[in-house]
Amino acid sequence: MMESETVKPRTPINTFDEPQSIIVIGASEHNLQHINVEIPKSKLTVVTGVSGSGKSSLVYDTIYAEGQRRFVESLSAYARRFLGMLEKPKVDYITGLSPSISIDQKSVGRNPRSTVGTITDIYSYLRLLYARVGTPHCPKCHREVQPQTPQQIVDHILTRGADEQIQILAPLVRGRKGTYQRQFRSWLQKGFIQARVDGEFRSIEEDIALDRHKEHSIDLVVDRLSIAEHDRARIAEAVETALAMSNGFVTVLTPRDDLTFSEKLACPQCGFSLPELEPRIFSWNDPHGACPHCKGLGYVQDFDVALVIPDPTHTVDQIFGRTYSWMLRRKSFQKWADRYGFTKENRWQDLSKRQQHLLLRGSGDEKITYLWEWKPQTRSARSNDVEVGGIAHRPFEGLIQRMQRQYRQTTSDYIRRELEQYMRRTTCPVCQGKRLRAEAEAVTFAGYSITDLDVMPIAKLKQFFRELEVQGPQKIIAEKITREIKSRLDFLCDVGLDYLTLSRSAPTLAGGEAQRIRLASQIGSELVGVTYVCDEPSIGLHARDNRRLLNSLKRLRDLGNTVIIVEHDEATMRAADYLVDLGPGAGTQGGRIVAEGPPDAVQKAEGSITARYLRKEETIAAPIQRRRSQGQWITIKGARHNNLKNIDVRIPLGLFVAITGVSGSGKSSLIVDTLQQTLFRRFYRSHRGHVKTEDAGELILVSPGDHDEILGVEYLDKAIVIDQSPIGRTPRSNPSTYTGLWTPLRELFAGLPESQIRGYKPGRFSFNVKGGRCARCKGAGVEVVEMHFLPPVHVTCSVCKGRRYNQETLQIRYKGKNIADILSMTIAEGLEFFHDIPALHRRLKTLNEVGMGYVKLGQPATSLSGGEAQRIKLSKYLSRSTTGQTLIILDEPTTGLHFHDIKRLLEVLHQLVDRGNTVVIIEHQLDVVKTADWIIDLGPEGGDDGGYLVAEGTPEDIANCAESYTGQYLKEMLGINGGKRH
Repeated sequence: MMESETVKPRTPINTFDEPQSIIVIGASEHNLQHINVEIPKSKLTVVTGVSGSGKSSLVYDTIYAEGQRRFVESLSAYARRFLGMLEKPKVDYITGLSPSISIDQKSVGRNPRSTVGTITDIYSYLRLLYARVGTPHCPKCHREVQPQTPQQIVDHILTRGADEQIQILAPLVRGRKGTYQRQFRSWLQKGFIQARVDGEFRSIEEDIALDRHKEHSIDLVVDRLSIAEHDRARIAEAVETALAMSNGFVTVLTPRDDLTFSEKLACPQCGFSLPELEPRIFSWNDPHGACPHCKGLGYVQDFDVALVIPDPTHTVDQIFGRTYSWMLRRKSFQKWADRYGFTKENRWQDLSKRQQHLLLRGSGDEKITYLWEWKPQTRSARSNDVEVGGIAHRPFEGLIQRMQRQYRQTTSDYIRRELEQYMRRTTCPVCQGKRLRAEAEAVTFAGYSITDLDVMPIAKLKQFFRELEVQGPQKIIAEKITREIKSRLDFLCDVGLDYLTLSRSAPTLAGGEAQRIRLASQIGSELVGVTYVCDEPSIGLHARDNRRLLNSLKRLRDLGNTVIIVEHDEATMRAADYLVDLGPGAGTQGGRIVAEGPPDAVQKAEGSITARYLRKEETIAAPIQRRRSQGQWITIKGARHNNLKNIDVRIPLGLFVAITGVSGSGKSSLIVDTLQQTLFRRFYRSHRGHVKTEDAGELILVSPGDHDEILGVEYLDKAIVIDQSPIGRTPRSNPSTYTGLWTPLRELFAGLPESQIRGYKPGRFSFNVKGGRCARCKGAGVEVVEMHFLPPVHVTCSVCKGRRYNQETLQIRYKGKNIADILSMTIAEGLEFFHDIPALHRRLKTLNEVGMGYVKLGQPATSLSGGEAQRIKLSKYLSRSTTGQTLIILDEPTTGLHFHDIKRLLEVLHQLVDRGNTVVIIEHQLDVVKTADWIIDLGPEGGDDGGYLVAEGTPEDIANCAESYTGQYLKEMLGINGGKRH
């Protein structure tokens, strides 16, 4: 190359332009009709539509599933063995995908050891903070404990003043019984001549006689001297000798006081040794930190007298007869009964406290002497005249005492489950529910223990760290840790969770709360270029806090991420950058793109149900005239469970009642934990911890929330709960089995002439038992093929072709349809097909009325959404005749429901009230609240600042209450101006 030539720098060639959208071509998952959609990246997109229109199929089962599948597929085959893979969704082509993260309502585990603090990692930072800058104290005397080196101890002694006479002692015995003769001789042989015994100086050369049954304290005198700098070496030698002899302690006796020092984390007064401060001793999930009694759970399971003796009018014979009737036949029992003056026929409520204590807790150390004998029960043993007998001298083992021993010793799961039905959770008596060992609880920072901060509401905890000032060498360490804590607390407050505490257990969190916790964690991670998929994050959120949630979602977007939300909330739709509306109907009538684009453009779309509601062409109207109370009320007096402030609440019967208030205001504490559990114990009385009822299914009976009394229960004959829990936990459960359709349907087929000729019974048409089902797939319709390191593949059964039954069973037809054809029908098709069979038509009609006409009769329960499951439960109750004296409780039934679905749900709920029932609904959705006859508004805030009765009355009354946040939003919904509705 010549020198005159100049070399031009190469211009980089951009061979790849990052796509600006996620493009989906030919999506056909579930009911999607081979649709194409383009979702802009780095934007906030809301996917909406009526229930069953295919929203989750598009967002979760297609976009999210494919993003996850591609990420895992990029890993090695060895890694995929452990991570598993998602099945490839039914879609022709997807481009523009980035790594996907799902923030749904099931993201948080249900482990009771998991809390808000552990989920967000805030508690992990607190553990580190206390381990590094915490101040340990003695758990017994609460004195501050600080380890000191021998040099520090000597320096402290020299500061006492020159020429002060001191004695250096080695504390060897503290509060222990014994004579210590051998120890005294050993100390004498080592050259020590004097000791302080129980506060009195004694010569070891004397014969010191100590009472072996009394506790003693012994300090060995190591040296006597005057404090002087030139004697530093002598003082140091005495201190080191004392430390070595007493396992790290030294006592300095001065004319003014006694000074005790320790070179370990041990209390100089009590001798209580503390472990070295490290994060694990502040964890209840680690044996080093967990309370040894409750193992870090904060509660223990113990036998409850109220469950063991559910009815005090029962006799002793009836109480023991349930499980331990053989105890009553023993001669020893009769001896104890004679001594305490009762018989087997005495009623429990007639026994004295002393007699009840004996029967329940035993006689303790008190024993009785009696003759006993044993006669063999077998014929061969009796023929040999084998008999055993003798004199016994033993105490009486009480009923609960025996149950406790049996529970500890049994190896049978069946016996353990049976005994657990008489047990109830109670706060751990050792740690008082704090979960940690006393040593960890005794460590403080800024005057607070770690459990003090753990139970502090997040809003107050945020203020505590904002005002915190750490001085000295600890400042550098604490600043780095508290910075992380404060940022995470800010995120939790931003998503409206400032009323929670870090100690709040994961199983007690609502779905919306769990989802917002995950959302706060993701904001804190500050990832970029990720696709976040959210499922109705506004669930459980009051309208007042919705703006804070939207700001958090926008912040996630502004970091450079794509946020896709499945949502029905109007404010969220209007705040979106892009809106995708699926429909127009549900099931086979849905799965199409009805409208897409910016919210303003979608609002103008024709043929969109969502657009009609956004344009206010279609609305959920408030009733022109509200129902009035007939004078019957349920009154809850002195409710003080959780954050309830000892309030009295009246619930009018025969009305549609809404319980409102901001998140954490005490709604669930009042209705679910207090009222519901009290009514369940009244109507489904049982000594067991759970019962099964025809209407409400399995009910878990726990202790009702703390209150004085509930009046007016006599006006009711039953209470049921209709929630969004699944109607079944396996694919074999479906709407027809849950609603009772399946039994008359099988009986119909078994009653056909062809079935009777062949001898077919109703069991022949069940896919859960042998006989009529396919032997290859055992009635599942699919076969599972294991693929080693690949995920299992579900293949349609090659024998029955997915129809679940064998050929002989499928030959039985009714109106040309076999049993498999019936299961493939939608509810709407079945309604028409069985119009002349009342037992089937009645149930199908109610299912269709609640908007479930698109669902197939044999659709697996696991594929139903929460809203669909709830409406199926409603239909089951509606199909029965009612007495009109039932209290029906619903907790946020609008979860997962579109405006149009809410309208249909309200029609059903008001239909229940028109029959004379009382519907109590915990709800934030204002369209539902405005249709209520009566509102009970709690608050005004959440957490410690909530739990008060803010207002009660009609929606118009609440709207005119200035102190009610619910009222402020209702005023606009009802069109109230100047106190009048127009």
